[in-house]
Amino acid sequence: MGLTVEDAYMILNALPHVGPVTLQRLLESFEGDPVAILQANQKRLEKVHDVGPVIAQTICGWKGLVDLDEQKRKLSASGVVFLSRDHADYPVLLREIYDAPIGLYCKGSLKMDTPCIGFVGTRRATLYGTSIAKKMSSELARRGYCVVSGMARGIDTSAHRGALESDGKTVAVLGCGIDIVYPPENYDLYRDIAVSGAVISEFPFGRRADKQTFPMRNRIIAGMCKGIVIVESGLEGGSMITARFAAEQGRHVFAIPGRIDQESSRGCHALIREGVTLVTCVEDILEELDIYFQRELLFEEQNDIKKSALALATSNLSEDERAVLNLLTGSGALSVDTTSVTLNMPPNRAAGALLMLELKKISAKRADGKYELLVKL
Repeated sequence: MGLTVEDAYMILNALPHVGPVTLQRLLESFEGDPVAILQANQKRLEKVHDVGPVIAQTICGWKGLVDLDEQKRKLSASGVVFLSRDHADYPVLLREIYDAPIGLYCKGSLKMDTPCIGFVGTRRATLYGTSIAKKMSSELARRGYCVVSGMARGIDTSAHRGALESDGKTVAVLGCGIDIVYPPENYDLYRDIAVSGAVISEFPFGRRADKQTFPMRNRIIAGMCKGIVIVESGLEGGSMITARFAAEQGRHVFAIPGRIDQESSRGCHALIREGVTLVTCVEDILEELDIYFQRELLFEEQNDIKKSALALATSNLSEDERAVLNLLTGSGALSVDTTSVTLNMPPNRAAGALLMLELKKISAKRADGKYELLVKL
């Protein structure tokens, strides 16, 4: 029996030397078919950008590196499922980031019918920090949000506990294999989260936590959430990395202010100075998210109006205008010279067609002299 798509995803996910960005490039090169990647020869694999001999040899020799039957046995024995990026339960927002995990090991239920808010902070939290994390996560869980964190000591643990005490949903993202409880004192928390929410990890069974796995874990927390709340953090460390990931991914970043003489407040205060949203209560978070949601709706409505107007404008175009419009649609921005050469059209005709598209408010002339569409068609 041949490999299934899910089998192929799990094998690729477990291979050494093959990270999520490389896997993304491979999938793009092989038209999204993970089975084809595993069946390719070394020469074909090395044609993919940044896939050298080491990675290619690793993929070609996967049978000696991954025991698929053993992986499936462990999944069955531990009550864990593997969710590839194509699976319906894979977090929608996480799928949008470029370096999204190719798959997630999941214990519990990851069916996401509620928006997620992440909580991160120092492991050496103060009583103030743990109480704030627990209180806010509890209130958000009661209002229907899923609380996501990393199950680490300190702020993470308090955030998970707050959600659980409100009978809400919470997801723990591990920086190790899903069969390893880290830190070990959180065994009961691990079990409770798996019952009412989910424990997830991108790492295969047996993978120990290290300096590399925690930043990888942090990008998942940021990627699957609408916003990230930073509760107590130094100027460096995992929480600040998570905040950076969230900002790069277009997520909201919220920071809880603390005492000015407390080392664990310096990271949050630095973020606030940089312009992230200062939070003193749950309403601050909800208000910001609601404003963003309303802006999105307004943008979509305005964009729909523009598209309707463009559809009407493009219904009556000359042959030259239609040719230039088709070129603009696939090129982004065009100069008169580029249009003329690409379409083998005299410069005066190219300039005339571009001018007519501008007059019909289909395109606009930029400061650099190039033309681009007002709205993507």
